[in-house]
Amino acid sequence: MTGITVHPLAQSDHADWQRLWTAYLTFYETKLPEEVYAVTWKRLFTAGEFEPKGFIATLDGKAVGLTHYLYHRSCWSQINNCYLQDLFADPDVRGKGVGAALIEAVKQEAGKVGVKNVYWMTHETNTTARKLYDHVARRTGFIEYDLLKAVRCSSPSSSN
Repeated sequence: MTGITVHPLAQSDHADWQRLWTAYLTFYETKLPEEVYAVTWKRLFTAGEFEPKGFIATLDGKAVGLTHYLYHRSCWSQINNCYLQDLFADPDVRGKGVGAALIEAVKQEAGKVGVKNVYWMTHETNTTARKLYDHVARRTGFIEYDLLKAVRCSSPSSSN
């Protein structure tokens, strides 16, 4: 689709970034305190190999999508990996190439620093995004686990 441009986040993008970031969090039924918004914005402009970075996508001059990504080391390679942490396109422009353009921008930027592995996760119910992801990337089959909400079970033989 013509009219899509992608550029690295700039300080002048703050209002658009905040609007898109809020919409992304709302999509995942999440709210974050203003302090997290502030520290995230600050980190996006902090120099450092492992600090997060971001892009904004515009369509016909209006900000309609964003992505955050970061590099990290791996025990499996001498070269860093790139984790595409967040990807969002306004609902009214989905299917018009915004998500693909943002993914491509991250891929190109990672390639500039020699990173070959760009990966991400999505929720299994995010069928709209998965259609795109199945088209532009390889599904690995890995299942995510985290300890943030883990329920601890004690065995019947353990003492309290």
